[in-house]
Amino acid sequence: MPIYSDSDDRAPGPSQPSKFFGRNRPLHSYLGGRRVADVLLWRNKTLTATILSGFTIIWFLFEVVELHFITVACYLLMTFMLFLFISIQGSTFLKWRPPTIHDIQISDSTAKHMVSRINKLLIKMYKISCGEELTRFFVTLASLWVLSIFGSYSSALNVLYVVFLCLVTIPVLYERYEREVTYLASQGKGDIKRLYKKVDNKFLSKIPRGPVK
Repeated sequence: MPIYSDSDDRAPGPSQPSKFFGRNRPLHSYLGGRRVADVLLWRNKTLTATILSGFTIIWFLFEVVELHFITVACYLLMTFMLFLFISIQGSTFLKWRPPTIHDIQISDSTAKHMVSRINKLLIKMYKISCGEELTRFFVTLASLWVLSIFGSYSSALNVLYVVFLCLVTIPVLYERYEREVTYLASQGKGDIKRLYKKVDNKFLSKIPRGPVK
């Protein structure tokens, strides 16, 4: 039986931090390395702030003001139509280019990208459900169950808003304070290992087991 010591699990100090979860690439690359990563990591502060402000306004209208979805959708469509009417009719007087149908259409590449993301999620759920990794399967089930309990006490919009806030704050904070987070995570991992060894020596190792075939 190998002999363990606390020094084996001792976390690296701040002077020699190891990458969190064994990461050997920049966080921007793990998040896709494109516009989504730029938004989550605040590379384009104007775009990120605009999206956050828009999401906050939507959350405020539905959850604080308690407007109905159909009412807000109609208001938005009326505002959009008035904007188009004023822009098109005023273009002859103000000498600017009026918006065309191509300016308001959603491109095929954007639609394909959204569908591909959904397909990747479905493929991942399928692979997890195959039962090849039981730990990941039960962890996913437990996470969905906890999320369902949280959702029963809150509206879907509140859940989405909290998730969105986490997405635009946690990655950028982790990137900024990666050294400190990695050190604390390593310390916690070492503490958990030492606690498990104590429990194993005092209780688990004393449980009688049958012959192993």
